[in-house]
Amino acid sequence: MWRQPPRLSARSAVEGEASRPTTQPSSKLSGSIFPRRHSRYTSLMRGKRAFEAQIAALDTLREAPQDSHTEPLRKALTERNNFIVAKAADLAREFGLTALTPDLLKSFDRFFENPEKSDPQCWAKNAIIRTLAAFEVQDPEIFLRGMRHIQLEAVWGGRSDTAGTLRVTCALALVQCRRLTNDELLAHLIDLFADTEKTVRAEVARAIEQVGSPSASLLLRLRANLAHDAPEVLGACYSGILRLEGISAIPWVSRFLIRGDEAAGEAALALAGTHSPQALDILQKSLDAAPDPWFRSVLLSAIALTRQDAALEFLLDLVKSESLDAERAIEAIVRSMPSPGIMQRLEKMVAPQPRLARALSALAKP
Repeated sequence: MWRQPPRLSARSAVEGEASRPTTQPSSKLSGSIFPRRHSRYTSLMRGKRAFEAQIAALDTLREAPQDSHTEPLRKALTERNNFIVAKAADLAREFGLTALTPDLLKSFDRFFENPEKSDPQCWAKNAIIRTLAAFEVQDPEIFLRGMRHIQLEAVWGGRSDTAGTLRVTCALALVQCRRLTNDELLAHLIDLFADTEKTVRAEVARAIEQVGSPSASLLLRLRANLAHDAPEVLGACYSGILRLEGISAIPWVSRFLIRGDEAAGEAALALAGTHSPQALDILQKSLDAAPDPWFRSVLLSAIALTRQDAALEFLLDLVKSESLDAERAIEAIVRSMPSPGIMQRLEKMVAPQPRLARALSALAKP
């Protein structure tokens, strides 16, 4: 049977407490955990407020006198936080502060040390290299370093390269380095055709186009002939060739229409970009021979994008005659951003034809 323990006098209780051995609280007790958690939380909040204050201070520089911009940005470029450095670099470019070039170079170099942790997503390096390019820095080694950089960071299920944008920006900036000959430029740029990122391969084709020499055009022709790449990359090659060589290259690029695949679609759009009657003629002939509905839609869009009056009349005739391509022709016209007058003409044309009127109404909705 449970019995109530004997009551102790106040004196006994005090003496009993005094006789107990004193021990430090266990680390598992709330006495040690919660203060540390609170301290960490307070520290994080303090750090967040400091970060937000730094960003706000940088934003206020746009309203400050021009002669007060340099020193705050110079200090910000020394920060460990890559986002703050990126913000400072962008503002240096916006303000045209070329005097900060040495500071930008120091920061750029610093973020190659343990880059996955010091500069995740390459925010700082990307912003710095954009600014150096805008300042027309002529040292090719700076941009070559960025072109060679690969930065693998942890992502769900593995690791991913986050330096693709950096390589692209550096490649485009390298083209403006007057210390390099055209052949030297091409020798450096061609390596990026082997990049694992298709965006990088497509942009290096545009960088090669910017070299502007006959050798650049021949290099793009070679890359296009090799095929076996993403359609976007081949499309950049086709467009570059046409911009470098003009309408004389239309017959050569038109050879790639025969396949009727996505790369052929890129060739069609590249031809449309010449806005020439010659391209329109080629595209119409290809439409006559194309059996695939998807590729016919691409060709009709390309025809609309030639911006030729004859192209518009050709598409309107397809709608007026209610051809099998009528709905695709309507889509091609609408997606080419026609003038209000053309849209009114198209609406009037399809009004007596419920099927085509519904198709136009669906496309015209915002």
